[in-house]
Amino acid sequence: MPLKSLLIDLILSAVLIVGAYQFYFWCQRHVFFEPREFPSGFDRLIPYQPSWVWIYSLLYYPAILYVNAALKSSQQFTEVAASYLLLLCAQAGFFLIFPVRTPECWRRLNARRTPAERFLAFVQRFDARSNSFPSMHTSVATLTSLHLYPQLGVYGLLFPLLIGLSCLFTKQHYLVDIPAGVALGWLVDQVYLNVIAP
Repeated sequence: MPLKSLLIDLILSAVLIVGAYQFYFWCQRHVFFEPREFPSGFDRLIPYQPSWVWIYSLLYYPAILYVNAALKSSQQFTEVAASYLLLLCAQAGFFLIFPVRTPECWRRLNARRTPAERFLAFVQRFDARSNSFPSMHTSVATLTSLHLYPQLGVYGLLFPLLIGLSCLFTKQHYLVDIPAGVALGWLVDQVYLNVIAP
């Protein structure tokens, strides 16, 4: 893809990311059903390791933007963007119809002593305890890695693995949210391959 087209697509991607998250925040502010909590014995075994916030936040967006480098045409950009918008709609459906929130006690683990904890507290100012199931971070990371699979192969699968671990260690998600996010990302990729860009 020519450099000019790549730069345009990068700008459009950034705008789409910022715009898409407005729907995420809208779902946080408009709760139509009482949110559920899913604490389990497995979740209690997962230690709180706030240093994973750097993976959770700083690896996430550059990896998504990197997809642009793998695209071959503006048409492919449009098709890939459509897949992310489809994923956003599916996520919003879960957030509105089946809202899940993490326990308040998980947020109290953050003592704001280290730079990682202070940055995590900053992230949590915007990222409420709701919108937990399925993990949007993991579903987007899965869809991203599947879009990059032709270029990166199995190495691209490290992205959703690291993001999933970061979701757990920062106590942003339950364990069950992670495979659910992977499944949703995979399902949207199947729609992309068979319907959007067959």
